[in-house]
Formats: sequence, structure tokens, C-alpha cells
Amino acid sequence: MPIIFAQAIMFLPTTLIGFVDSDGLIGLQSALADITGFWYNFLFFVLIIVFTYFYTALTVNPNEIADNLKRTNGFIPGIKPGKKTAAYIDNILSRVTLPGSIFLGIVAIIPAVAMNLGASGAFAQFFGGTTLLIMIGVTLDTLQQVESYLLMRHYDGLMKSGRVKGRRAAG
Repeated sequence: MPIIFAQAIMFLPTTLIGFVDSDGLIGLQSALADITGFWYNFLFFVLIIVFTYFYTALTVNPNEIADNLKRTNGFIPGIKPGKKTAAYIDNILSRVTLPGSIFLGIVAIIPAVAMNLGASGAFAQFFGGTTLLIMIGVTLDTLQQVESYLLMRHYDGLMKSGRVKGRRAAG
């Protein structure tokens, strides 16, 4: 979602500059419209980091998680239930969000870096960052569905250890 939000916002400056008849803003418009340019990718990267924090704040509520843990008699070892648990979850969430948002930003600008390194535009866009995220997500979801189907049918032919693993080398 942060990539989608950032991509939508990236169209705004060029659209607004298009409505203004100013020769001074034409250079800014061309800099923000070039998907392989430094300023486009820098702004895109920063927006992804900002929207990752925004989306995380909207979707994850540490107080609600702490309340749910308390209601179900769950706890985090060494942390008292209630406000201390919420503060601990918020602290961990803050630590995880920054590296995650940086990784997401890097993945999103991979196509521009690939094009600057000589890859064709079609190849870089097709095997770009968001495409890879979608392919990996669909693959993991499909494997999870296959595993649950096999477990539901008690089919042990493909499962020797109880979990479906990737292909193994014959040996």
C-alpha cells in the first residue's frame, strides 16, 4: 500500500505544474516526470518511507493488540500486561518499520536502477520491484493453500515432516 500511495502522490506535482504557464517550472516538471531520474526516485523513496509509517499507524494499534492479549490471557514474557505491553509493542513496531520501509523503497526503485544500468525498460518494469512483491506474495499464499488442503485431506504423500517444503535435491 505505501508504494501505491507514493505512486499516486508522484503524479500530483507534474499535474499541478501542467496547469501553470511558467517556464521556470518546466525543468521541475521534467525532473519529476523522468522515472529514471535522481529526483524522481529520491522523492519516491522518501514518500514510500513516509507512507509506510502512515499506513502502519493506521493499521496496527498497539493498545488494541495489548488489550486482546490481556483478554485472552496471553502475555509477552517479562512485560506486564496493559500499558507496558502496548508501549513494548509500539517500541518494537517503531524499530521494525524503518528498516522495512527502507527495504520497500529500495525494492520500488529497482526498475529505475536497472534501466540506468542498461537493462531494457520493458524488462526492468516487468521484473521490477512491485511485480516481485506481488509474485512472491501470490506464491507464498498458494503454497499455504496447498499445505492447508493437504493437511485437511490427511494426505501424507507429499509431507514427510508435516510441513510442505520447497523442492529438495535428490540425494
